[in-house]
Amino acid sequence: MTTQAEKAQTLARLHAAPEILRVVNVWDAVSARTIAALPETRAIATAGHSIAATFGYPDGQVPLETMLDMVGRIVEAVGDLPVSTDLDAGYGDPGETVRRAIGKGVVGANVEDRLVPLDEAVANVEAIIAAGEAEGVPFVLNARTDAFVRAGKRPVEESVADAIERGRAYLAAGADLVFVPGILNADIARQLVEGIGERKISVIGVPGALSAGEYEALGVARISYGPMTQRVALTALQDLAADLYADGVIPASTRALN
Repeated sequence: MTTQAEKAQTLARLHAAPEILRVVNVWDAVSARTIAALPETRAIATAGHSIAATFGYPDGQVPLETMLDMVGRIVEAVGDLPVSTDLDAGYGDPGETVRRAIGKGVVGANVEDRLVPLDEAVANVEAIIAAGEAEGVPFVLNARTDAFVRAGKRPVEESVADAIERGRAYLAAGADLVFVPGILNADIARQLVEGIGERKISVIGVPGALSAGEYEALGVARISYGPMTQRVALTALQDLAADLYADGVIPASTRALN
């Protein structure tokens, strides 16, 4: 069995590699096993929004105990693959939350800054890294800045500058990557890579965003898809239900993945 520390080191190496790391977000054990079965899968990432929706909660409101229980099930389902989880804003105590997540087998996480004052956000990063060190796991923090998703009406150049300032500070405090969610065009992505560092940016793939290959060419390290994967699955389910109500049949191409 691969040790937890070795899984963390693997995840860090995947971030540093020339090829962009593509992580297809999961939300429960069966979705995790389905993705883990693909030979292209190198790591697993959970989607907090999707886990919340699974239990009937709005994004960001799922209780920590519920989140950690599901994350533990996902870790068990995928064997030796490293698992990075979405821990929202750290549930009021990012260091303790990460310590408990490590206890579930997690080796990395996204934690949001929600644009709190920079010194407070940096202290949260430091607490997370210290928690990993105390547990003997080189924890891989994908430090999220909400410089774009909480930008309001401020000019985009201000959001770029804010993301760069925060990103540099998070890396200096021990984060592995800086996650900048939002629809980032090629020019913005290029500015962020130049300002924060090559293979130090993580992005989200949403409708209207660039492809993984395009982000890779710009020096981006990682792309994830957040709640989009669950939305695609639910769209397929709803479309199937509508077809069955119209006297359709289960497609013969259906695979027994459960």
